[in-house]
Amino acid sequence: MKKSHPIRRVVLAGAATVSGIVLLLSLKPASDPASASAQGASPQQSVAGQEAPQGGSAQQSSTGAQTVTGDVAQTQYGPVQVRITVSGGKITKSEVVQIPSGGRSTEVSNASVPKLNQEAVTAGSADIDAVSGASYTSAGYKKSLQSALDKAKASGSGSSGAAGSTGSAGSGSSGSSGSSGSASSQAPAAQAKTVTGSVAQTQYGAVQVRITVSGGKITKSEAVQAPKGGLSDQKTALAVPRLNQEAVAAGNADIDAVSGATYTSTGYKQSLQSALDKAGG
Repeated sequence: MKKSHPIRRVVLAGAATVSGIVLLLSLKPASDPASASAQGASPQQSVAGQEAPQGGSAQQSSTGAQTVTGDVAQTQYGPVQVRITVSGGKITKSEVVQIPSGGRSTEVSNASVPKLNQEAVTAGSADIDAVSGASYTSAGYKKSLQSALDKAKASGSGSSGAAGSTGSAGSGSSGSSGSSGSASSQAPAAQAKTVTGSVAQTQYGAVQVRITVSGGKITKSEAVQAPKGGLSDQKTALAVPRLNQEAVAAGNADIDAVSGATYTSTGYKQSLQSALDKAGG
């Protein structure tokens, strides 16, 4: 029994040595700094890879487009101003810069503006339908939209005009005569015609409208006669300014009657149509 003890010690010592080597090998990969740094690098590469496409799309969207803001159109409930983006001669985007807000106006604006924006892009012009329940906002929107379109056309022709004046700069006097020629060609378009419609008799008195037409459009509309006296004075003061504004915005006699002033509105529309007929519109 005593002779076998050394052999046991050798066997036990060998088994302990093997176990120690196995433990060391199993601990080495977890403390390997190379594997840890490799794991930390992959998230940074994926973020960098996402940034490049965003920068490329931003550059592409800013090329070949023209953004124009129309004039402010004053309405009964507040100003309306439209901004459009034009590309390739077409409206690609239309949005409002100013719009009536507060109380009921906010609800009307929220309901009407998205429809008006969509119609402007679809129609490609200011000849769009008014949104039901938002007549004044629609009229102001159309007026500002038309202004933006006019500015877009003017800036397009202005660039060619600028090139022409540069080319004629060497000839001196001929260049100035050319500019005077362009002014004279524009003069007929700027001439305005004032026409007074026939008198429309209503239950509360006579209504007569006078309009100013320039370039085939109504630039001004006013009541020459309107019902007066007592309650009629209040209704006239309330209705006529709105009817004047709608006539200019619509460009025709197809305008909404003012609530509470039905007879005055009807007479106004009849006289307005008469004036348009006389003007040849």
